Amino acid sequence: MTSSDNALAAPLLPGLAAEQPRWQRWALIVSVHLAGIALWEAAVRVLRIQQFILPAPSRVLASLGNENLSWLSNTGVTALEVFAGYTLGVVLGILAALLFVTSRKLMLMVFPLLVTLNMIPKVALGPLIIVWFSYGIGPNILITFSLCFFPILLTTIRGLNETEPELLDLVRALKGSRWQLFRYIQLPGSLPYVFSGMKVATVLAVAGAVVGEFIASDKGLGYLMIQVQASLDIPAVFMAVLLITALGVLLYLLVLLLERLFITQDARLQ
Repeated sequence: MTSSDNALAAPLLPGLAAEQPRWQRWALIVSVHLAGIALWEAAVRVLRIQQFILPAPSRVLASLGNENLSWLSNTGVTALEVFAGYTLGVVLGILAALLFVTSRKLMLMVFPLLVTLNMIPKVALGPLIIVWFSYGIGPNILITFSLCFFPILLTTIRGLNETEPELLDLVRALKGSRWQLFRYIQLPGSLPYVFSGMKVATVLAVAGAVVGEFIASDKGLGYLMIQVQASLDIPAVFMAVLLITALGVLLYLLVLLLERLFITQDARLQ
């Protein structure tokens, strides 16, 4: 197993990161998940829990064989909404933070408005979203973006403002340009904050896509959940939830990988 695998496993088990070999950390992660699934299966069988209340994992997995549910295409739609909305939130969130940090007037005028707009419940905007954008992938990407944007904006602003004044004064004394100040001092120092916001946004991205599919969609895993719930196909509901969870875990692991590439280990552990 490579050092990248070690870096991905460490944030999942921070207390054991420095104590166990990397293969043991991954083995522990996988073992806990498998034990949970085995306990779930045993509890359903021993307690004879009805399928419409809690289906066994084996029944949940068997629901993938139902070709009428179009698992692959619906998963692809949700994945597109999650990753596109998340990427848009990251890019625009970081760019907006740079604008706010470089312009105090813009910060005073626009930032309070963004805070107020962020307080609007996104679910409450559902009827308006349907009227403005109709149904489809686009509105769901917009909802996902709206949930991801603000935490990334906040953490990036915090990171850019946390730069040590002594370093800034040093660069200015050496006649460094504004770009050099940002490139060599502010940006590296803000990356731990940026990635913290990106990790929080992974959860919100998945939630945003599913909420969007609940409100205004005719495809995707969220839409599929509504359809199978109406027919009491509870194993299919659980399968949809697991696939949505898998998308969120994949996105989180990608963020951890990027963090490994751009930030040194010492900075990540602080």
